[in-house]
Amino acid sequence: MIPKDPKFAFHGMTFAITPSKSVIEASTSQHLGLFNRTNDGNASNHIVAIELDSFKNIELGDIDSNHIGLDINSIVSVFATTAGYYDQNGVFKNLTLASSQEIRAWVDYDGVTKHLNVTIVPVRMLKPLKPLISLQKDLSPFLLEEMYVGFTSATGVLVQTFYVVAWSFRINGEAQDIDLSNLPSLPIKKESNKKKKFGLAIGLCLGGLVVMGVSIWAFVLYRRRKRKFSEVLESWEVQYGPHRFTYKDLYTATKGFKESELLGKGGFGQVYKGVLPNIGTQVAVKKIWHESGQGMKEFVAEIATIGRLRHPNLVRLLGYCRRQDELFLVYDYMPNLSLDSLLFDPKSCVILTWKQRVKIILDVAEALAYLHEGWVEVIIHRDIKASNVLLDADLNAKLGDFGLARFGNNGSEAHTTHLAGTLGYIAPELARKGKATTATDVFAFGAFVLEVVCGRRPVQVLGRNEVTILLELVLDCWFKDELLKMVDPKLGDDYVIEELGLFLKVGLLCSHSSQSVRPSMSQVLKFLKGEEPLPEDFKSVLEIRDDYSGRSGDGLASPYFSQIQYDTAITESLVSSGR
Repeated sequence: MIPKDPKFAFHGMTFAITPSKSVIEASTSQHLGLFNRTNDGNASNHIVAIELDSFKNIELGDIDSNHIGLDINSIVSVFATTAGYYDQNGVFKNLTLASSQEIRAWVDYDGVTKHLNVTIVPVRMLKPLKPLISLQKDLSPFLLEEMYVGFTSATGVLVQTFYVVAWSFRINGEAQDIDLSNLPSLPIKKESNKKKKFGLAIGLCLGGLVVMGVSIWAFVLYRRRKRKFSEVLESWEVQYGPHRFTYKDLYTATKGFKESELLGKGGFGQVYKGVLPNIGTQVAVKKIWHESGQGMKEFVAEIATIGRLRHPNLVRLLGYCRRQDELFLVYDYMPNLSLDSLLFDPKSCVILTWKQRVKIILDVAEALAYLHEGWVEVIIHRDIKASNVLLDADLNAKLGDFGLARFGNNGSEAHTTHLAGTLGYIAPELARKGKATTATDVFAFGAFVLEVVCGRRPVQVLGRNEVTILLELVLDCWFKDELLKMVDPKLGDDYVIEELGLFLKVGLLCSHSSQSVRPSMSQVLKFLKGEEPLPEDFKSVLEIRDDYSGRSGDGLASPYFSQIQYDTAITESLVSSGR
């Protein structure tokens, strides 16, 4: 295993026994080319693998960043131990898998005694008497009558190359020994040759004063370029290595943050399209300003943790880069950009069908349910809106932009130093107290649902002192039994009336001014999928709104805006609109 950067190893490889020559729909990174998020753990996989893992993934319960494990139908190992070997005296010696050195491995399984042995040593050593792993395990329930054996590997943002220079396999007996003298050389260019040529070139350049002058000039340019790409790597950042990009790579990827690569901009910064050098992967690079200092370490720790999130409806946060007072966040690139652009950009030639809108709403609901209830920690997004919902090539929705995300104390609340979010999506209690919870995310999701169904922004500023609030309009139409008036005219007759009514009602329920009334995201999913009916007292619940929220002209409670609250919120939240 040869990492591109010797300081940082990334993921690993497996020796696998599978029912197919090709592992169907296998994912990269943590799934090691064996599984993906949807089939990981399925009993129908019938896959047994020995993983040689060089990356510690806390979400998967990895013991360390250099271990060997037994994987059965899942990337979560049923048994794992630190990589190493026992010498002739029975003393354990560590062996680094991603050391760029050749390593020899034996995997022996006895189908009669149901015993598995795994041994690894440096390539020139003899096989030790004591194996690294000696495990009593019946593998027959997981294997079919016909199986294939082979190898899989996977890499992520950081590149790591895997080589199997020789292997031997046998059923019913001992596999043929490998002749070490016949091992092929690895196809790796030796740096020493480059250095020799470079040294020779320097020697030849010292032939005269003119050439020396050119060298001095080149050196000055080099120093300027070095300062341009200089960045500080503090000691505490070493543990976040796999999540940190160099400024030089991001500068190259975005063509120097060229205007032609700009995807969008807002109060917090600009987003650029980029192609990572050497890898060729398309990414979106968000360039923002962040206060450096005491809070930076905690912020980067959160970025590193969020970078481990894996869900098909979340835009992957691949990593970060910090340089002076600038911070860069690197995401997966989404070719169809944001939902906001498709809904409201007059230049867009795409009109989303009702079926596509339903799928988008469900995708975002799945993502939020995962953040709130499906991961090891509760994560509060704090900025759910159409411009932060990105669409891939097949118009699958992915919730992105974790620039404001915070961890909640078991979902109770996440304290903030200032009001964060976007006007129209901010829950009333968040505007008053500045405390984000899962309930404030649910409120924003409700505003988002209404926005997608109605094709209108949650708040439209018509004049200096005049605004139209979508939530109030929908609520008013619901009480007058005129919900069809709110459907996006672009849809024409392309919608299912029952679904339309259900989604608008769920949007209203999620956007209730009282956070105790709002459902959890798992409940929201059940409502939207028709797996659970809305509360029987749904109408009376909507009629009761918090007293502080003000009253509209027809006597109905305004969802959360009085004029005072509007004046307070607009100054705080317009900064983040259109990010």
